[in-house]
Amino acid sequence: MRIVSAQEAVSGIKSGQQIFMQGSAATPSVLLDALVARAPELEDVKIVHMHIEGPAPHLRPEMAGHFCHRALFMGANARAAVNEGRAEFIPVFLSEIPLLFERGVLPLDACLINVTPPDDHGFCSLGTAVDTVITAIRCGKTIIAQLNKSMPRTLGDSFVHVSKIDYGVEVDVPPYEHADPEIGDVERRIGEYVADLVQDEATIQMGIGAIPSAVGMHLHEKRDLGVHTEMFTDVLVDLVEAGVVTCERKDIDCGKIVVTFMMGTQKLYKFVHNNPMVEMRQVDYTNDTSVIRKLRRMTAINSAIEVDLTGQVCADSIGHRMYSGVGGQMDFVRGAALAEEGRPIIALPSTAANGKFSRITIALKEGAGVTTTRSHVRYLVTEYGVADLFGQSFRERAKRLIAIAHPDFRDELTSYARKVYGL
Repeated sequence: MRIVSAQEAVSGIKSGQQIFMQGSAATPSVLLDALVARAPELEDVKIVHMHIEGPAPHLRPEMAGHFCHRALFMGANARAAVNEGRAEFIPVFLSEIPLLFERGVLPLDACLINVTPPDDHGFCSLGTAVDTVITAIRCGKTIIAQLNKSMPRTLGDSFVHVSKIDYGVEVDVPPYEHADPEIGDVERRIGEYVADLVQDEATIQMGIGAIPSAVGMHLHEKRDLGVHTEMFTDVLVDLVEAGVVTCERKDIDCGKIVVTFMMGTQKLYKFVHNNPMVEMRQVDYTNDTSVIRKLRRMTAINSAIEVDLTGQVCADSIGHRMYSGVGGQMDFVRGAALAEEGRPIIALPSTAANGKFSRITIALKEGAGVTTTRSHVRYLVTEYGVADLFGQSFRERAKRLIAIAHPDFRDELTSYARKVYGL
């Protein structure tokens, strides 16, 4: 490994190459800024990543032609670029992203990563995001790393040796922080219903946002919960410190919080630093259905944009407009469904746009993708209750979903269900 400036580190990247970039809180902003500064001399550099935090300068409209983002999952900073055709979206289960690199479907000329400085044995920790990075490093031709003094040292399958790194750039940049949004009455009611479905000794998976935060608020009376999840947040730290999450009753990885990336505040990053309870693993382990199903009371908590009366769940687009991505929802929904006492849960507010639209609909919007099929869905939760759809006919599904729809839309939904399903 050569210690160089950020400018020198990215100077070998050429037009037409394909670059992997670590994401979420570990977005290597110093390297990305240095690469974007070279835009006038570069054409069609493809940048592959999942959601990244920060301003994402390579996605600005004036970067079209210089950089092409190939999104495996997207956040707010990438939506306009994808929907305006300046970036591409690749639908893929999170668990299968490493296969795209291993099989050469997405060959990688270079990897931009954000790691801790090496320890006494020459190992750098990947910090807040392992997700698909281990495989990307193995498959990438040139590895360029931010050696970041402010990156927490996480344990598990989270290390890369300096012998695998070509260029190191010494920085001191804290991981991006993400505070939980404000929790309203709707989210509180949803959180209470979801928490009622979580059994003592269950292993939970959930993401970030108002609903997961509300769920966490209502879990404090539970006992011996475990965690096996994609994302680790401040909410889960609170549950550990309250003695609710112990991981002592997990069927596998006993005593360990298993996670692939994290987003939160400095409270979270201080908690995970050198913490043996936190086991970082790649998505081909955390999201492997055959692993998830081994957790007897696996409880997967995910969200959706809309659900039709047959139970089809759209979580990645609003009609033709892409919103996020396939992600790991199906990985965990199926894994939890196959677990002995598992419970896959989809939780969402009953309306959108301040009550203008019902999220429980006659049909998904034209162009909307089916993220979770009607055959896979089990529990649907809104602020009006819980609908268990497992083994139910279209008629019974419509009846149960209308019961948890917003009252302003129940007559319209009922009228349609009577004509089509004989409700």
